[in-house]
Amino acid sequence: MDITTLQQDAIELLKGLIGIESFSRQEDKTATLIHSFFTDRGIPAFRHKNNVWALNKYYEQNKPTILLNSHHDTVKPNPGYTLNPFEPIVKDGKLYGLGSNDAGGCIVSLIATFLHFYDRKNLKYNFIMAASAEEEVSGFDGLELIYPKLGAIDFAIVGEPTLMNIAVAEKGLMVLDCTAKGKAGHAAREEGDNAIYKAIKDIEWIQQYKFDKVSTHLGPIKMSVTIINAGTQHNVVPENCTFTIDVRLTDAYSMEEVLDTIQQ
Repeated sequence: MDITTLQQDAIELLKGLIGIESFSRQEDKTATLIHSFFTDRGIPAFRHKNNVWALNKYYEQNKPTILLNSHHDTVKPNPGYTLNPFEPIVKDGKLYGLGSNDAGGCIVSLIATFLHFYDRKNLKYNFIMAASAEEEVSGFDGLELIYPKLGAIDFAIVGEPTLMNIAVAEKGLMVLDCTAKGKAGHAAREEGDNAIYKAIKDIEWIQQYKFDKVSTHLGPIKMSVTIINAGTQHNVVPENCTFTIDVRLTDAYSMEEVLDTIQQ
């Protein structure tokens, strides 16, 4: 298959993906589209839940295997989106739409690469193309679910937006759901123990704390409070305040070490 055809097919597939709502855990229709993209070209494809994968035509178990992987689920569109997120629009040489960058462009490029090598004989490596689900929510029914079905993987190329720079590692993720506990009371009287004020102290610590060790490849650990909820009505001192911490880990500390530091 020539490069021009591969490029045109990739762009049309990307437009199709953009036009289908594929929020995490709801990406069944894009999985169907990708599966059909393979089978329409005579390529046997496998599907488990919303994950789709295919092997090169002359796959041999005794050869090392390269995995090409990216995800086809998306986050929900930001309220500030100025275009129809589900309408693929070409403007000034760029294709706009929800998931066009993260990670539709990546996944169709990897699929094009897979097609380029699919029916070549005497390759030194096998190729597996895996379009996985639930990446945006770190779900269990994504790549983690199908990885054991893929066989031994010796090398992987994972498609993610990196401004066209090669990345050799990524930060880990730990999500902490926290609750600051106080005591309910009436806002008009000096009573109760406001849980919001307690949470503010913890949140300020999260904002200001810096871990001593910095990873050579990944930089510093990053902690962000991303969700906060408290209170039931304006005149009641809140008894509880819940907040969520998004922690991006590096190889400088284990997850347990980071958690111990936060808990202290």
